[in-house]
Amino acid sequence: MFWVGLAALAAAWWIALWATPLSARVAVRIGQLDRPGRRSLHRAPMPLLGGSAIFAAILLPGTLALALARVWTATGAPAWLGAQVAGYVPNAAAQAPRALGILAGAAAVHVLGLIDDRRSLPAWSKLLVELAVAAAVVIACDVRLLTIAGAGVSVPVTVLWIVAITNAFNLLDNMDGLSAGVAAICTTALLATSIATGQLFVPAWLLLLLGALLGFLPWNLPAARTYMGDAGSLLIGYFLGVLSVLVTYVPPGRTYDLYGLCVPLVLMAVPLYDMVSVVVLRIRRRHNPLVGDRRHFSHRLLQRGLSVRAALLVIYLCTATTTIAASLLWRVGQTGAILLLAQTAALLLLVALLEHGGGRR
Repeated sequence: MFWVGLAALAAAWWIALWATPLSARVAVRIGQLDRPGRRSLHRAPMPLLGGSAIFAAILLPGTLALALARVWTATGAPAWLGAQVAGYVPNAAAQAPRALGILAGAAAVHVLGLIDDRRSLPAWSKLLVELAVAAAVVIACDVRLLTIAGAGVSVPVTVLWIVAITNAFNLLDNMDGLSAGVAAICTTALLATSIATGQLFVPAWLLLLLGALLGFLPWNLPAARTYMGDAGSLLIGYFLGVLSVLVTYVPPGRTYDLYGLCVPLVLMAVPLYDMVSVVVLRIRRRHNPLVGDRRHFSHRLLQRGLSVRAALLVIYLCTATTTIAASLLWRVGQTGAILLLAQTAALLLLVALLEHGGGRR
């Protein structure tokens, strides 16, 4: 299975690596550009189709694998596949409808982002579409948090979680390499957790997402040569929102773990901190919380005197710290879990104090 996973990662990486510059050339030709403005850090128009390269890197190998699984289930797996891998083919084929449903939701979110990149849609209309897509995926594909609480609680909580993470990564896409880099770190932690708990379906999609992000990042790190746009940031937020729900945060041998419920929150602590803090700042200044500005975590670090690369590294390190804590949270006992939760809260409090603590001496 190791080589199959490596092949999935490599395929997505290779497609994204080569599709990203191609998407940039297409973006320039059709005028899909992010032009400098009041909220921009760049000074020249930037291609805005990198999200399509990311989607292609996930969609092409993903759908190919699903098609092969269905064919091999009907006709028999080839001998070169090996007995161990062949044993998982029927299960992969059985998961195909669910996977295609999740991909359909991703396609809808991606198209929404493409339209927004082109025409700048009203924030409320985007939010309504995101809620509709999330609700459809939650119900049709049985993507649920808190199933123990019943559908009346589970469905709305899961829909809100997916929409929140989708928008958190959309809002985080305000600096070269930021949203894609943070997403890659979070994806790696989710991948490690899903493998450790013995899952197969979720790690396969996380490997494709990670490969796509790693293939895109060389073109997006400072100074970026292309952007993913809303078509990319909404897409990766959607995938992380859905896949973080599907990961099992329960140690083998247990059926329920209270602290496992906190793993997604700790894992996504930095993107959620950015989203919540920027919305609070906008409301405090009586501005529309859905209208973009330069009050994000990254912008506030720049205002404190950090360079773009230094601010990027700070956010990467903060994300790595919270994802390490999240990866350990479901493994430790009650005392360890409380300590990890306290550590995450202390990190976010420290960041907030350093950001806003520049008052009088």
